[in-house]
Formats: sequence, C-alpha cells, structure tokens
Amino acid sequence: MKYGARNELVGTVTEIKKGDVMCQVKLNIPADSKMQSVFTVDSLEHLGIVEGDSVKIVVKAVHVLLVKE
Repeated sequence: MKYGARNELVGTVTEIKKGDVMCQVKLNIPADSKMQSVFTVDSLEHLGIVEGDSVKIVVKAVHVLLVKE
C-alpha cells in the first residue's frame, strides 16, 4: 500500500471501546508511550483489528491512521 504520510510507528492495541457508529482504539507505542485513534466501527471490522494486534500507526497532520498488514 502506498500513501503520502511519512510518520510511521508500530504499536500494540491495548483496548477497544465501541459505540454504535464510532470506536476508540488505544495503543502502546515504543518509548513507553500511548496513542489512540477514533474511527468508524465499520472500519474497525473491515480491518479486523482486535486487542493484542500489532498495527502500523500512520500519522498525517491531524489524522492518525491504523494499518494492519
């Protein structure tokens, strides 16, 4: 997959909170830090992300995108 963002990290999914439409995914990242991303439940299910998964974190401006490979 190609994309224009240059900022990439790898993190581990520690918690997923799902609402009716949106979800919040909490992550542990290197340097003993944490991040989180909010996106649709449809996207969460499409990506198949579950707690414990290792995901690529792509940061572009104000958007934080998760990529499961």
